[in-house]
Amino acid sequence: MSIYSNILVVADINHEEQPALARAMKLASKCTTKSNVTFFLSIYDFSYDMTSMLSLDERDAMRRGVIQQREEWMRRVAEPYINDDIVFEVKVVWHNRPYEAIVAEVFAGEHDIVIKGTRKHDVLESVLFTPTDWHLLRKCPSPVLLVKNSDWPEDANIMASVHVGSEYDTHLDLNDRMVEQLQSLSDRLSANPYLVNAYPVTPANITIELPEFDPNTYTDAVRGHHLTSMKALRQKHGIDEEQTIVEQGLPEDIIPDVAKRLNAAMVILGTTGRTGLSAVFIGNTAEHVIDKIDCDVLALKPNGFISPLEPNG
Repeated sequence: MSIYSNILVVADINHEEQPALARAMKLASKCTTKSNVTFFLSIYDFSYDMTSMLSLDERDAMRRGVIQQREEWMRRVAEPYINDDIVFEVKVVWHNRPYEAIVAEVFAGEHDIVIKGTRKHDVLESVLFTPTDWHLLRKCPSPVLLVKNSDWPEDANIMASVHVGSEYDTHLDLNDRMVEQLQSLSDRLSANPYLVNAYPVTPANITIELPEFDPNTYTDAVRGHHLTSMKALRQKHGIDEEQTIVEQGLPEDIIPDVAKRLNAAMVILGTTGRTGLSAVFIGNTAEHVIDKIDCDVLALKPNGFISPLEPNG
C-alpha cells in the first residue's frame, strides 16, 4: 500500500494561494519516512513556436526565460508551505498538453500520488472540474487527489465509496485498496473513516413483465446481500458497523448525499478501465458522482492499471 511519500503537486498558475500544495505538505509531514514533494507546472505559448523571424536558438532562449520566470514565481508562492523536513523541488516543463506532461512526470519521477487543486464556483457551491482534471482521472496511473479551495473541518470525516455487491475480482481488490487507503489517510489526518455503498432499486419493468414477481422480496434479498457483503468487508479491515452506510438508490445520488450529511472532507472513489473513467458502480456513473461532490476527491485505479500514456506501452 502506498504511503504517499513521493508527491507530485500541480501548481495553480492563476492564484497565489496553493491549497493543493498545502494538502501535500500536510500529508508529507505525517509520513513516517522521508518525503519528497515536487511542485510542478506545464506551460506553453503557441506564439513562441510560431515566431518564424527568430532562430531556433532564439526561440529556445525565450522559452528558457519564461520557464525561469515561472520557477521563480513558484518558489515565491511556495515559501509559506515549505517544511525543512520535506525534500522540496520546483519543476517547470514546456508542453502543450498539461495532462500528458503530468502523467509523463509521474512515470519519470515514480510519484505515488498527484495532487491538484480544482475550481470552486462561489454561487453554486460546487467544484468545477477542468479538462485536465478529467484527463488525469482517466489516464493517470497513480492515485489523483483533487483539492477544493477550503480548509478541512476539525475532526474531519473521510468516506470511501465501495461496491460490495460485485463478484468481480477487480472490484473486490479495489474495495480492499480503497479501505486500506481510507484507514491510512484517516490515521495520518486524524479523521473519521466511513464506508458507503449504494444498491440498486428494483427495476420497474420486471414487475410489469412478470406479474408473479414480488418486488419486496427481491429488494430485501438485494439489501441483505449488500449488508452481508459490507459486514464481511468491514470486519476484514476492523471497521465498526457504525462507520458503514448501505442505502438504496443510484450511486450518483447516494454518494453526494451521504458526503453532504457527513460533511465529508474527502471522498475516495475507485475507477476502472484502461481508457475511460468507468466506475466500480453499476454503469459508467463515476463522472456524474464526481461532478456532484463538493469536497476533496481521491480517485484510485485498480492494481495492474495500464495508462494509455504509459511510455513504450
